[in-house]
Amino acid sequence: MTPARVPDTLWFTRCPVPTATGVAADRRWLEGEFAPDGIAVRSLQDADPGADRATHFTHALPGLFREGGNVPALWARSRGERTRLVGLTWIEERQVVLVAPGSPVRGAAALRGLRLALPRHRVPIDFWRAMALRGFEGALASAGLGLGDARLVDVPADGRRGQWASELDALRRGDVDAVYVKGALAVEAARRAGAEVALELDGLPDPAHRVNNGTPRPLTVHQDLLDEHPELVTRFLAVLLRAADWAADEPDEVARILGAETGAGAEGVTGAYLPGTHRTLHPDLSETRLGLLARQEEALRAHGFLPEAVDVGAWADPEPLRQARLRAAAAPERPSAQPIP
Repeated sequence: MTPARVPDTLWFTRCPVPTATGVAADRRWLEGEFAPDGIAVRSLQDADPGADRATHFTHALPGLFREGGNVPALWARSRGERTRLVGLTWIEERQVVLVAPGSPVRGAAALRGLRLALPRHRVPIDFWRAMALRGFEGALASAGLGLGDARLVDVPADGRRGQWASELDALRRGDVDAVYVKGALAVEAARRAGAEVALELDGLPDPAHRVNNGTPRPLTVHQDLLDEHPELVTRFLAVLLRAADWAADEPDEVARILGAETGAGAEGVTGAYLPGTHRTLHPDLSETRLGLLARQEEALRAHGFLPEAVDVGAWADPEPLRQARLRAAAAPERPSAQPIP
């Protein structure tokens, strides 16, 4: 059999959130790892205007590594794209339910009977809507309630500038009673809108109530690349482990990188990410994280976001990360990865 031709370019894409991929890109370590082989490493976000950026969601580009939300990743796999799950992170990324200024609503139980905003975007996979739906679902479940105990209100969101702009505008007009938001830009958007926090989902003790698009967050690669060039996948993941190790000792630098990745200011980054976030970038495929992702898959399928079921256990391939850990540990100038509880 003729060996597969070594690709001249590896691609990576990540969501604007804390990721080892973002850290490695900032440090230019991915470029440095593959440059001696004549392999370019390029960010999909920084590609030429003609690049197919939709592959961030479809993962139809065989040479692509993706570290991002689980809704598009599960959707792509559900549609038949030959991806493999090679890692998961769990990073608390401030999830809150907001209400209008002066509202007395506080706590999950108080959401009973309220009008909850569900944005609707005309995109192939509406992960924004999925996030809001799952955020409210987790909040209500923490009080022994379900989505049927509240009123779900569609909020058209096309053509609006800014994340959560449509939902926050609906809140301001009095069309809805509560809005789900998450992340650094959400902190800034809520402040500008004068909205008040009714519930901090990050404070809910059961992690199952905090499962959403970014918790857990998958790291995926295409099966073709894994089959044809497993050593390239191993090396790429080893660089991410190195980046996560470095980040664990560099909180200020990670905050700077997060500002650049999210587009938020210092207030947004500080408000969205708990102290110690810089120590949580290591991927793994623990049974706990796989189980929580399986719960997300089941919920997304029940709500109609996935055309076919995804067997999360069969999707996961632990071997590339195992080999990457061995490679990282064997590099004397680099500290081995530290386990994250």
